[in-house]
Amino acid sequence: MVQWNILMALFLIAFFSKALVKWGLSYLNVAHLNRHGGCVPEIFAGDVDGKTLGRMRDYTVTGSRFSTTEDLFEDGFLLLFLLTGVFVWFDGWVRSWSLHVVLSAVVFWGLLFLGSTVLKIPFDLYRTFGIEKKYGFSTTTAGLWFSDQLKSTLISLVLLVVFLSLLFALMRWTPGSWWLWVWLVFSVFQLLLSWIYPVLIAPLFNRFVPVQDEALRGRIFALMQQCGLKAKEIYQVDAGKRSRHTNAYFTGLGRTKRIVLYDTLLSAHDHEEILSILAHEIGHWKKRHVFRQILTLELFALVLLLGIHALVEWPLLYRTFGFAEATPYVGVFLVVILLEPFLYFLTPVLSIRARRYEREADRFAFECIGTGVHLARAMKKLAKDNLANLHPHPLYAWFYYSHPPLTRRIADLQKMGKT
Repeated sequence: MVQWNILMALFLIAFFSKALVKWGLSYLNVAHLNRHGGCVPEIFAGDVDGKTLGRMRDYTVTGSRFSTTEDLFEDGFLLLFLLTGVFVWFDGWVRSWSLHVVLSAVVFWGLLFLGSTVLKIPFDLYRTFGIEKKYGFSTTTAGLWFSDQLKSTLISLVLLVVFLSLLFALMRWTPGSWWLWVWLVFSVFQLLLSWIYPVLIAPLFNRFVPVQDEALRGRIFALMQQCGLKAKEIYQVDAGKRSRHTNAYFTGLGRTKRIVLYDTLLSAHDHEEILSILAHEIGHWKKRHVFRQILTLELFALVLLLGIHALVEWPLLYRTFGFAEATPYVGVFLVVILLEPFLYFLTPVLSIRARRYEREADRFAFECIGTGVHLARAMKKLAKDNLANLHPHPLYAWFYYSHPPLTRRIADLQKMGKT
């Protein structure tokens, strides 16, 4: 049975505070959109009509309410399983197999991962074939959806098993310094995954071919040379077989570094707009944003591992949640659950930094192209095509947005052209 003590009280306060803040921010955002969503922002006048604006509002409201329902379901299940001893029973069931401790850890975490995946299936189905289909985005088939789910689950499970085996083996072999060795393994693991993803994992889901438009391909290479960036090839991906959403991105490390353009982006934007979008992405590389994000993740992982190391053998942690015996794989699970609500409140710190990176990349694109007109025009098309929210609540945007709100971002580009 769980113990109602100060640790449980702190956890529940953090847990419900997180849930309340998430619900409150979502409510503010939807209410703000319903209040102002019928008015086309001046900066979008002539680019977005009333009908499209209404679809933008409805898409955001529908998605927001659905996400709130999903969060409530997941939080409810987690709290129910914690307080009723389901996880304690599950640990006892795994122990009854009398496996090696590392294998027990893999089974415990692997089955939890699979269970979580199954619980999310109804929500993913409704989001894909309900919401996304209703608003004209989803183009996937039931067979393709099932294939994607199966492949992504198997890949994630394999990676999870490999990493967890190393984690709990190191915890057993080096009890005093495992956190350092695991951090080193995690760092190498992350870099290796980033390196192999474009050439081994992504092709399992999509077909990547060199950009077919030779004129555009030549201009992209010229732009990259001008910006001092090298990539072996520029690819287009058949993203349109799943969704009509548009995007472009850089991926990979070292020799696997490449530029990828969605086929939907190529069909919806002219060459000048595509080049301006790519100049923005190049700006992230030239400003070392990718390196800084990797470094931040590494530092976060180090702090988290130190926290787990400090708490994983704390008897009160196990007693509080009803476990009679301290076991490393259960301890890691409990520490992660305990810390997650507190870590949620770091979201705005990361959002503020991410928005600064986006502004720097916009400035780089302006300086590289020589004008912000094309990027601003591309953003307007992206907003329209993706039914973006043009009226986010300021507090919601401050807390969550990794990019400045579109009206602010386009206005900043216009100001650059006047200075």
